[in-house]
Amino acid sequence: QVQLVESGGGLVQAGGSLRLSCVASGRIFSRYAMGWFRQAPAKEREFVAAISWSGGSTDYADSVKGRFTISRDNAKNMVYLQMNSLKFEDTAVYYCAGVYGGRSYYTSRNHADYNDWGQGTQVTVSS
Repeated sequence: QVQLVESGGGLVQAGGSLRLSCVASGRIFSRYAMGWFRQAPAKEREFVAAISWSGGSTDYADSVKGRFTISRDNAKNMVYLQMNSLKFEDTAVYYCAGVYGGRSYYTSRNHADYNDWGQGTQVTVSS
């Protein structure tokens, strides 16, 4: 199990950028596939992006493809979400999540596959 803490959220104008960070505790972070999910008020939690534990495989929701980039630094126990060209509809609480193991290229879009979650960080995009 790892503990996850997100940071980097805030208020930004449409078209702007933010970089979310997620720091993990635990020595086995390097074997965790990681994902970012988001939840807007009165909406279901939705997949945003995922990265395999090796970093060699990534996946993105169609709504963010080409605008968001997920990356990780296993030496620092960090995973990042660079968000560019932000839109009003990107407004949500963003959660970092992790799942241990799997093949080096494993990623998942299913929130039920993830065992460990952060507390979330609010991203608000003004139009």
